[in-house]
Amino acid sequence: MPRGILLTSNLPQLQNLIKRDAVGYKEEFLQQWNHYNSIRQIFQTSPDEQAKHFRELISFIAQVAPCYPKETKEFPAQLASLLLDGHATLSPDLRKNLVQNLVMLRNKNVITSIELLRTLFPLLPRTTSSTLRTSIRSTILSDIRNANTPHKNHKLNRAVQAMLFGMVEKGMEAEVVGDKGKAKAMKPSDDGLANNGEEAMWAVVLTTELWRKGIWNDSNSVSIIALGCFHPVVKVQSASIHFFLGSELENDDDSDEDEIPDVKSLQHRREVKKKTRSGDKKLEKMKKQIKKKRHRKAETTTANFPALQILNDPQSFAEKLYDSLARHDKRFSLAHKILLMQLLSRVTGAHKLCVLPFYTYVLKYLTHHQLQITAILVALAQSVHDLTPPDCLAPVVGKLAAEFVHPGVGSEVIAAGLNAIREVCRRQPWAMDEDLLGDLVEYRKSRTKGVTAAARGLLQLYREVNPGMLKRRERGKEASKAMGAGTQPLPFGHSLKPAEDIEDLVLLEDHLRALRREEGVVSGDEGEDDEEDWKDWDVGSDSSDSSSDSEGWIDVESDGEEGFDVSDSEDEREKAKKLEKGGEGQEKMDVDEKEETGPSRVSSLATTKILTPADFALLNDLRRQAAASAVESGTGGKAAKRKLASLEKSKPMPTQGNLDSAAFISELDIIGPRKKSKADYAERIASIEKGREGREKYGSMKGKKKKEMPSSSTNREKARNKPIMMIMGSGKVRGKKKASLRDKQLKLRKHIEKGKKSYH
Repeated sequence: MPRGILLTSNLPQLQNLIKRDAVGYKEEFLQQWNHYNSIRQIFQTSPDEQAKHFRELISFIAQVAPCYPKETKEFPAQLASLLLDGHATLSPDLRKNLVQNLVMLRNKNVITSIELLRTLFPLLPRTTSSTLRTSIRSTILSDIRNANTPHKNHKLNRAVQAMLFGMVEKGMEAEVVGDKGKAKAMKPSDDGLANNGEEAMWAVVLTTELWRKGIWNDSNSVSIIALGCFHPVVKVQSASIHFFLGSELENDDDSDEDEIPDVKSLQHRREVKKKTRSGDKKLEKMKKQIKKKRHRKAETTTANFPALQILNDPQSFAEKLYDSLARHDKRFSLAHKILLMQLLSRVTGAHKLCVLPFYTYVLKYLTHHQLQITAILVALAQSVHDLTPPDCLAPVVGKLAAEFVHPGVGSEVIAAGLNAIREVCRRQPWAMDEDLLGDLVEYRKSRTKGVTAAARGLLQLYREVNPGMLKRRERGKEASKAMGAGTQPLPFGHSLKPAEDIEDLVLLEDHLRALRREEGVVSGDEGEDDEEDWKDWDVGSDSSDSSSDSEGWIDVESDGEEGFDVSDSEDEREKAKKLEKGGEGQEKMDVDEKEETGPSRVSSLATTKILTPADFALLNDLRRQAAASAVESGTGGKAAKRKLASLEKSKPMPTQGNLDSAAFISELDIIGPRKKSKADYAERIASIEKGREGREKYGSMKGKKKKEMPSSSTNREKARNKPIMMIMGSGKVRGKKKASLRDKQLKLRKHIEKGKKSYH
């Protein structure tokens, strides 16, 4: 057989030879390339014809494409066009083959990540295969993660975020479809797809996954999901709201590629099955893989700002949320409206915003027979803060008292109402009326524990914040002393004194001076040192995460500038030049430290330096160290101990989630303590494990440790505990049935005489 015919009929052999000598076999490759172009034209008219041979040709050209870059320049675009334009007519095997070859071209650096992702993103809502969809999703996530390891790829991130933002923005002008009853059919869009929010849903899912893994932690990714909160499709809204609330997304294809199996279950499975050397090797290999996954997950999962804190224009965001809630009140189900209420309350509470119509809207839901009333009460309490006008809250507190706190409802309802009123008044004490407060605190004499605890909590709150609203006999000793000393609560909107300085900021200033002194930095170099401080502006961030993450959107096609410069003002430049000209340096610093001693020292750091979150975290650590040293030396007294306890209590704990849930209340705070709640599975297991302590595993101590001579139970004891049906056929029972009347009388007489002896 001639050489050309042999090679063209054996593509794997030709592929091997081309990789060894690309120049020598160029003619054979061009022959296959022309063959591929002719079959591709035939395939566009009749897709079922020569499908298998077409897949083989595509795989062959994808393997050898790096050897002939000029000839195969249009090959990736042709594969992408086949996938996107003729996706519905392609067979599942061919679709999978095309995606695999595109990924291979990316791995061989034939195409860039942006070109690959531009093809894969539209495929997610189009494909009907769950296997292919999972493969595409894992490919997208792994490609973005690898591009951002070990340093952030800002150009790729901005381009991908622009694509995701466009996917969410697409279809925003459509009519809002509620989730009550059957959803309406959506109109087809320009590309022929039904605009049912699939693209926007996948954009939200991917952005959430990248945020959760710590790959993205900037405001652009938050803006993508913030836009999804106003999407006309309810499932997109729900997924976006769940992101801000910190809960997991509900998605059928939500398979985490980094899911770590349980080691104990693998070991138990190994003990049950037959012991072999291969099984031992597989178990050890699996343990190593689990260890690597845990290490990689610990590295990628970093502590970020809560997403609510870096929202762009939170006031407008909160107003749009309320507008959506009020406008589509009849279209949304109760569960979805509660989600909107919870997000609105967290935004207003976190940023201390005022969306006053919300308190009028929520009045109609404040009834004790309302479904999911505890979740509504939680949302109401979280939306209140010290800047909320008391006039808007007075009707809310009155409605709570009228609906929940009266003798016509159960004790649990009264406790929930009192707890809700307490949580509202804790954030805004001036929302309470004096006469109403006197009636509510009388419930502390109730016989129900939950009602008593709730009323006492409300009483204790006003003893601390405004004892003047209580009767004289209800104020308590400490509150009466404070009122006798002339202490009065400040009216709404007033502060004790104007803000002059940040508390203990001098500690941070002295610490920074000490660091500069150790490094030999003089006063004239402080401006240059500030630029280095901005590299680690966030808490726990590395030097690679620069501030360019927060830049605006760019076009996908543009290459744009990757960063921007933050220049100081002209006054600061002139001041720095004057300091550079002077030669005081270290001497001037020492003189300043001597002059700034004394109790009334005010730090100038807040007016000369932009304090970053990392600076505030360092300031908190310095506060704890100073309080601990004051307690050890005994100079601070009880005040230093109380301050140290307060600082330790407020110390942030490491969390795995993306939101700090400790700043919000839960439904248990509204329900209050109950008489006894049913134990869940974890509590029952903990009780069982506690009962097993101090004894052998599954072993009975009866007859072994309680006897002088340890032994097992006798056959007579075992027979006594047997069920009646197991001993019906025994000789002893049958003998009792066949006994004569005389034998029964003798046995009864013997039993009576034995009883008389034991009685005497």
